[in-house]
Amino acid sequence: MRKHQLDLFSLIAGGLFTVIAVLYLVAALNHQSVNGRIVLPVTFIVLGVGGLVGAVAAMARRSRPDEPEQDDTF
Repeated sequence: MRKHQLDLFSLIAGGLFTVIAVLYLVAALNHQSVNGRIVLPVTFIVLGVGGLVGAVAAMARRSRPDEPEQDDTF
């Protein structure tokens, strides 16, 4: 089985949405509120940075020469 390449943007976006969900859950359990005026811009900033990191990583991956395939048969 061939390994797939790591998609940094998807990893960062998934982690961000998980953190936001946990933040809202903890706030609801403690009868607190989350300020959406802070959460929404921070979400866009993190997604933008994640997109840049993903694009730079993809460019670096493309410029690197391909590694020779290894035959895993016995």
